[in-house]
Amino acid sequence: MRKDIIRKLSRFEDLTKSELRSALEDIVGGRATEGQIGAFIMGMAMKGACVEEIVAAAEKFREWATKVDYPYPEKLVDTCGTGGDKVDTFNVSTMSAFVVASAGVKVAKHGNRAVSSKCGSADFLEALGVKVEIPPEGALRLLEETNLAFLFAPLYHPAMKNVAKVRRELGVKSLFNLVGPLSNPAGAKRQVVGVYDAKLVEPLAQVLKDLGALRAFVVHGLEGLDEVSVTAETLVGEVSPEGVKTYKISPEELGVKRRPLREIEGGDCTRNVQIFWEILEGKNEAGEDFLAVNSAFALYVAEKVSSLREGVELSKELIRSGKVKQTVEKFVELSHKV
Repeated sequence: MRKDIIRKLSRFEDLTKSELRSALEDIVGGRATEGQIGAFIMGMAMKGACVEEIVAAAEKFREWATKVDYPYPEKLVDTCGTGGDKVDTFNVSTMSAFVVASAGVKVAKHGNRAVSSKCGSADFLEALGVKVEIPPEGALRLLEETNLAFLFAPLYHPAMKNVAKVRRELGVKSLFNLVGPLSNPAGAKRQVVGVYDAKLVEPLAQVLKDLGALRAFVVHGLEGLDEVSVTAETLVGEVSPEGVKTYKISPEELGVKRRPLREIEGGDCTRNVQIFWEILEGKNEAGEDFLAVNSAFALYVAEKVSSLREGVELSKELIRSGKVKQTVEKFVELSHKV
């Protein structure tokens, strides 16, 4: 890796697109030492990535990804967030993928194992009984038959393997936390991205716009949550054909009661699966509200509903009718056959 790039980061200067691409190509191509990779990660983490750097990195990782050739990416929704919020709620964005799929929307859910939490999306799905390592042809069949595919990040992003060890050892949030949710292997053009820091909401919304998203939300619960919150207001960055706008929205505006954080806390994967079944069986009202508001944002970007409140109502209807449970059971079973 070029030393002038590391020196530039040490001075808290933004990299040009060509400098960023050069650094990433050296890392992915195995030409950068672990020391250089560590310096690059720390430099980017301390400086903070600008919009142009995040766009350039996402473009490279999209280029390097193993693709799922779904013919209508403009119809696909993803609910992959950055993780790393330090608030242990249950896996609501993964659960919401089932709700949205049960509404007839095609969902290409991108995700990975836990890094900082007790239970990542892949860990949760495995505890639910899902086979998570599904190649592209299997993902396409699942999309066709269940409206949902899970795209396990290590399988679809081999380019990330050279940074994985150093990222684990450093344990800092960096550019790579942001690039994952922006690099859907099926090219989903509609997204809900939860972020761990309110400062990321507006820039990431702009990044999604620059990357060609049709409709998207970037969300941060103001109590520190990387999801839409039912315990506090949520800061929202909305991407639409009209551009990017940011605003706050409260649980009450979404049509649900404000809840104490303890009512939406999760645990390990076994506990989170138990919570999911409680919600699907009508035994966890707070959990249902939390799941419904997060699902509503995905239903809205899919243009399945014309307002977020309507999305909350539809989500609850799908949960209570048993449609979500049917989607879960079908998906679990078919994941072992594709």
